Amino acid sequence: MKQYSIAIDGPAGSGKSTVAKEIAKKLGILYVDTGAMYRTVGLYCIKNGIDLQQQSHIVSALKKIDMKIELSDGMQMIFLNGENVTQKIRTQEAGKAASAVAAILPVREKLVEIQRNLAKGHSVIMDGRDIGTNVLPDAAVKIYLNASVEQRTKRRCYELAMMGKTWDKKQIEQQIIQRDESDMNRKYHPLKKAEDAIEIDTSFMSIEEVVFKILNIVEEKIKKI
Repeated sequence: MKQYSIAIDGPAGSGKSTVAKEIAKKLGILYVDTGAMYRTVGLYCIKNGIDLQQQSHIVSALKKIDMKIELSDGMQMIFLNGENVTQKIRTQEAGKAASAVAAILPVREKLVEIQRNLAKGHSVIMDGRDIGTNVLPDAAVKIYLNASVEQRTKRRCYELAMMGKTWDKKQIEQQIIQRDESDMNRKYHPLKKAEDAIEIDTSFMSIEEVVFKILNIVEEKIKKI
């Protein structure tokens, strides 16, 4: 079969990564978590005391960041200067830092180059915030996942509870709203739905229902390739 790409975009907590991983497994294609790359840059800044308000400091730090991505059973493992940080980047702090560094053009240019190279020679599913509009504008399938702030807050609180962490629902909700604001209004490649993307509201859908719906869309689109 001819190689193809699937782009999944949407705000934090809409279910992008979970859904993309499941689809990758079912289709036997490569999954690329682009958000993890921005989180890795953000984590480096946090660990090294780099002021996230100082863009020039972040750009200078790029030279010191050795990011490697390894694939194990179709899943992405990410390494920062030799350390496996796949789990460490999944904190609220790293997510907030990711939003800050993602607004900087040199950071985006470096990571987009890595992302596009990963898509060469493979059928891929990639999730993020500007995949369909910027990273893979020619993707065969473009999906925009969305969900209400209330539902996304509930999901994040549940994740934290499962990790044994304490949380404040109002604070989590505010962080999600602030991240949406940051992602949708950044100067370079903001979060938005591609003109040819199919929007799915996942607020009251199970993961299985979302996966099933997207697989049907993929099947119809790929027939035309």
